[in-house]
Amino acid sequence: MKQLFSGIKIGVHENLYVKDPESSALGKKIIEKSIILIHEIGFENYTFKKLGAVIGSNESSIYRYFENKHKLLLYLTSWYWAWKEYQLVFATNNIAGAEEVLETAINVLTRRIEKDSLNSHIDEILLNRVVVNEFSKSYLTKEVDKENTEGYFEVYNRLILRLKKMILNVHSDYPYPAALASTVVEGGLHQHFLREHFPALTDCNKNLSPAEYFNYLVLSTLKYTKHG
Repeated sequence: MKQLFSGIKIGVHENLYVKDPESSALGKKIIEKSIILIHEIGFENYTFKKLGAVIGSNESSIYRYFENKHKLLLYLTSWYWAWKEYQLVFATNNIAGAEEVLETAINVLTRRIEKDSLNSHIDEILLNRVVVNEFSKSYLTKEVDKENTEGYFEVYNRLILRLKKMILNVHSDYPYPAALASTVVEGGLHQHFLREHFPALTDCNKNLSPAEYFNYLVLSTLKYTKHG
C-alpha cells in the first residue's frame, strides 16, 4: 500500500484555498498545526490568530493561504475524503467478487485510522478525529447549496457515488443505494463519535467496530431485499 501511495498528490478543489498550502513549507505547517490545534481546542475556538501564535507567524500570512477558517476546514475534510478515496480504490482494485469489494470498501471507510508515514506533515489519526468531530460543521451552513454547486464537496460526493455503485453491483435492483451509501459514510463517523462520547447509545466498542456493524447492516439488508 505504501508503495502504491508513493508520489501521489492528494487533490483538493482549488477554490478552497488562495494559495496551495502544499506549495511551501509555511503552507504545510499551517495544515499540520491546524489539525493539531483544532483537535485540541475544537473548531469553534480555533482562530487564525491562535494558529499564528502556534506557528510563529503573522495572522496575515495565514490569510494568504486561506480566505477564512471555514475554507480551511473544508480543505482539511476534502483532503481526508480524497485520501480515503485513494485507499478505497487501491484496496478494491484486484478483487473480483462484488460482495467482497463492497465489504472491503466498507472496512476502508469506517475502520479506525492508522498513521500513514508518507504524509509527514499530516497526522491522519488526528485528522480523522477532527473529521469525526467537526465534519458536519463544514456543511451545516446557509451556504452549503452554493458551495456544493461550486464543487467544494466534489470528493465527498464522488466517494459516496463509488460506494453506491458497489452496492448496486451486489444487488442491482436495490431501491435505495445512494441513501445506504451515504448512511455508511456518515454513520461511520457518527458511530465513532458515539463510541467516544455516548457509549451507552451504541453497540460499537473495543470488541465491535463500526466496520463490523456496517458490514453486517449493509450485507444483511441487501441479502434480505434480494432474496426475501
